[in-house]
Amino acid sequence: MKLEQFRTDVVPKLRDAFFNPWFESVAVAQRRAEKRLPKSVYGAIIGGADRGVSMDDNLAAFDELKVRPVTAGQPAGRDLATEVMGQPISMPVLISPTGVQAVHPDGEVAVARAAAARGVAMGLSSFGSKPVEEVAAANPQTFFQMYWAGDRDSMLKRMARAEAAGAVGLIVTLDWSFVHSRDWGSPAIPQDMGPITMLKHAPEVAVRPLWLREWVKAGHLPGLGVPSYATDDGDVPGFFEAYGAWMGTPPATWDDIAWLRSEWDGPFMVKGIGRADEAKRAVDAGATAISVSNHGGNNLDGAPAPIRVLPQVVDAVGDQIEVVMDGGIRRGSDVVKAVALGARAVMIGRAYLWGLAVNGQAGVENVLDVLRMGIDSTLLGLGKGSIHELSADDLVIPDRFSPPLR
Repeated sequence: MKLEQFRTDVVPKLRDAFFNPWFESVAVAQRRAEKRLPKSVYGAIIGGADRGVSMDDNLAAFDELKVRPVTAGQPAGRDLATEVMGQPISMPVLISPTGVQAVHPDGEVAVARAAAARGVAMGLSSFGSKPVEEVAAANPQTFFQMYWAGDRDSMLKRMARAEAAGAVGLIVTLDWSFVHSRDWGSPAIPQDMGPITMLKHAPEVAVRPLWLREWVKAGHLPGLGVPSYATDDGDVPGFFEAYGAWMGTPPATWDDIAWLRSEWDGPFMVKGIGRADEAKRAVDAGATAISVSNHGGNNLDGAPAPIRVLPQVVDAVGDQIEVVMDGGIRRGSDVVKAVALGARAVMIGRAYLWGLAVNGQAGVENVLDVLRMGIDSTLLGLGKGSIHELSADDLVIPDRFSPPLR
């Protein structure tokens, strides 16, 4: 057998025999990501603020909600499609914006391509590792995320750049109070990728050869630049430079958010809502959508899981604004529970990062497929022909599940 024939016919079969890239659940993707990523990279993904109370509750709250299955008479097909921020999507799932990604060299571009292939809208963080032009080109349903950082002129420039690149909506993230302590220790983010940094991290990288191989193939190591903050002359600031400007900016008021909204001609989401009264303030500021969120448990520890707060937010403003939620989505049944409690859709973060770490674009597609199958099978079990038929009556909700409205 010739060498070329061996490579094309035998090697793929051997690879599939010893490493099937497909994973059947987000939990399996997480376990594989842990084995593939350097310890500090994986730790940056899984960690929550302080003791991780909010992060843990994001998951536990879904487990407290039970479903009411039916036995017969289920419809033969299910409709999962919906629309969020003017964008038709194939299922009620959005890609949540996440910051600098060191899990795979293709980063947000791979995620955007995967989302486009599965009919899902993409959220790109202004702290992302890829420029908005590349991401929007990979997925025309891209929302650009911003923090209230820097002066107004700099924010207007970032917005104008995103709009010129083709971003179809803006996400303004407010759920962050610069909490970076973790009781189990936070992995340090290096200032640069110079020789000293590489030497320091060499032992943990050496035991993760598959991760290293991807970066060697790409011809570069993980970067710490923030391309969406590039200056007029093309200089890309480092992560800490951009982060420092953010930390040094006085927190936004609702008047500031109203001004920002007036400067963006298109769908406008406020992310980080955790109270009904603040949901009303977002409506008053002119937002077209809100995300009920505690920043994945990375903000103020002790805040309740978003799914607990969701019902009172929907009751307060659900007829005036689109309500989505993020935090703790690991299964299709979680998506169904959120929609049943009034969410238009959910946003996922850690789940797709694990898929990206395991198998790049295909891994993200895998995660989205797992969620789609889970949504479909849960709808079948509930006897629903569409996600739009769901309501709280399809759930068993324990007493005191949600905090009292005050």
